[in-house]
Amino acid sequence: MAGVWYPARGVERYPAARWTSPAVARALLTAADFPADVAVAPLTAGHEGAPVRRTGGRLPVVVFSHGAHDHRADTTIVVQELASHGYVVITVDHTYDAFSEFPDGRLTVPLDRPALGPRDFATDIRFVLDRIEELAAGRNPDAEHRPLPAGLRGGLDPHRIGMFGWSKGASATAFVMSEDQRVRAGLSFDGPMQPTITTDLDRPFMLMTAEFPRATQPSVAEFWSRLRGWRLDVRAEGAAHSSYCDVQFLIPQLARAVGMSDADLQSWIGTLDPTRAVRIQQAYPFAFFDLHLRQRRGHLLDGPCSAFPEVKFNP
Repeated sequence: MAGVWYPARGVERYPAARWTSPAVARALLTAADFPADVAVAPLTAGHEGAPVRRTGGRLPVVVFSHGAHDHRADTTIVVQELASHGYVVITVDHTYDAFSEFPDGRLTVPLDRPALGPRDFATDIRFVLDRIEELAAGRNPDAEHRPLPAGLRGGLDPHRIGMFGWSKGASATAFVMSEDQRVRAGLSFDGPMQPTITTDLDRPFMLMTAEFPRATQPSVAEFWSRLRGWRLDVRAEGAAHSSYCDVQFLIPQLARAVGMSDADLQSWIGTLDPTRAVRIQQAYPFAFFDLHLRQRRGHLLDGPCSAFPEVKFNP
């Protein structure tokens, strides 16, 4: 399963999109030892099926790969921000390592067997890249040939594709870039980068680290040494492993509902303030992809910024 996010117009007649389906939301809560009915899946800023808004040529594309035992909605904050600035974002569920619901109502959950690694995730993503090329050529890649939103066919630019991933998905991003030239820029959300790729990368790559910094993780340091093009390593002080994901914003709301202790909450989100985490998630990925897919240069990635004192640059 994959989701397609894009800039839209005339959304008033289209239903608001949920963060994920009710069945997936219940499975996620149960897996995390919360009561299945403690919360419902929140609504997003998206609207299902709305026509694409295009103000010029084709739209650049970004693909997202989630972490282990995760799901494709986990970085919706980042995804919506990119879509609001004119990107098409494809979010991918890696079946058998994801909480996912298919159109026929079949629910899949992460399994220990088969055990999927970053290379398996990369294979999924390369399949999705082929489907992106079909969309760009004006064809409908939907498995059941359901109608596509107006303006989506032929609206994607297959020559401007970026990718980001969290944790295992970040490692998968590195593998995809090592095997497929179609991805022009890669971004890691605290990826362990294991196993390390064995070839050099000459395209832009950015690390946003938390619990897997180069200083303490030999695999991340080894990956960094393989980067021969533009590269950047930043870290938000107080960030936990999932601080660049929606967990940072959603778990504090659940914590209030279930009476979670401050210590337990901190084990989920670290000490980085959730509101500040959202601002970081909105600003830094957008600046990265805008620089390398649109050649729009700002100053956010040049060095420390007074607007984001939490973000430290690692030379």
